[in-house]
Amino acid sequence: MHIISRFYEDYELGSKRETLGRTITETDFVVHAGHTGDYFPHHMDAEWCATQPFKQRIAHGTLTFSVGIGMTATEINPEAFSKGYDRLRFVKPVYINDTIRVVVTISEKKESKRPELGHVNEHVEIFNQRNELVLVCDHILLAKKKTIK
Repeated sequence: MHIISRFYEDYELGSKRETLGRTITETDFVVHAGHTGDYFPHHMDAEWCATQPFKQRIAHGTLTFSVGIGMTATEINPEAFSKGYDRLRFVKPVYINDTIRVVVTISEKKESKRPELGHVNEHVEIFNQRNELVLVCDHILLAKKKTIK
């Protein structure tokens, strides 16, 4: 992790960054269930899951989201901060021993109500080891401008 100043003007539409992979483990399932209180059988009961169409335990969507977003946190930018996430969708299930990776694309830039800031939209896509899209969302940043018009 490192510190880098990136202003609104520095973000380029279409630019991408990609993470390395991370394997989701049974420990991830258990720890996430403990943190959230989500002990639904879809995540915790292998025997019950064997009777369901998906045949095995599936990761909590919020686990996939939080691990994936954490994987993208490789730099500290003192010129921008997160406003939140939009259009979050769990596209396909993630299973124990799946390996996920994340692609982030700058998809939109627009003015803010505050003239010293601009909105930057990062389109986030999380893929499994088969290159199947498993989660998608948009991360909204507010970034300082170098110059105010």
